[in-house]
Amino acid sequence: MMESTCKIVGQGSIGTGFIIGRPSSEQPERLFYTLVTAHHVLAASQGEGVILVFRRLKEDNQWERVEVPLRIREGGKDLWQKHADVDLAVVHVALPKDVIRVVVPLSLLVGDERLREWEVSPGAELLYLGYPFGAEANLEGFPILRSGRIASYPLLPTKKTKTFLFDFTVFRGNSGGPVYLYERAPLYSGSMHVGAIQGIVGVVTSERNISQRVEQLYERRETVTPLALAEVIHASFIEELIKPTVCPSVASRNLLLYQSLPISIPY
Repeated sequence: MMESTCKIVGQGSIGTGFIIGRPSSEQPERLFYTLVTAHHVLAASQGEGVILVFRRLKEDNQWERVEVPLRIREGGKDLWQKHADVDLAVVHVALPKDVIRVVVPLSLLVGDERLREWEVSPGAELLYLGYPFGAEANLEGFPILRSGRIASYPLLPTKKTKTFLFDFTVFRGNSGGPVYLYERAPLYSGSMHVGAIQGIVGVVTSERNISQRVEQLYERRETVTPLALAEVIHASFIEELIKPTVCPSVASRNLLLYQSLPISIPY
């Protein structure tokens, strides 16, 4: 996830995104690079392009920063796909060679079936990658890893709940970042299991606040109190946007690249 997560820098907007491999229906072993982020990160950016900040491992085992331009509009028309029900967007991207060594497959998206099987519930610890206020972990541009716990109930069915609360302080720049689960020797179904469970459970979309209107004789004002909680869109909505296709229907000049890599990841 570290290598697949990037900073999105636009004019008037900053956020986080990550790359998922979208398979071709004709050649399932080949994957389109697809950027996943919060819709408002792209919508708030002015102009026709943004910059994606990635990294590349050089032959001397040193990382170098790689900035990739991405066209998001052409002639005033948006080139990304937005989910109809939630603040989520995907767009196909072209990436330089070796920027991503292993593509994250669709199988790592955790839907209702796995949430139920693994008994994921309030209190479960999750990990998050992102760029608070655009801050990077180092000069190479890696994201900052943070953690928190699921803070709301119920989670299922995700089609109805759409989002869940995550005990995690949100800053500008965090929107669009992946929230994922990784647990070794997990306990569920009444027993401990060998190995680990892992997968992306959602995307950070916003901060949960409380607004209060104060009215006095000659003054009216509104105060906003942060609750240090993030709203996270369920990963099932990502899967609805990223489906196998012969060729992505995107009216864009973004070059579509494929990656032929092993995509089976043990759970």
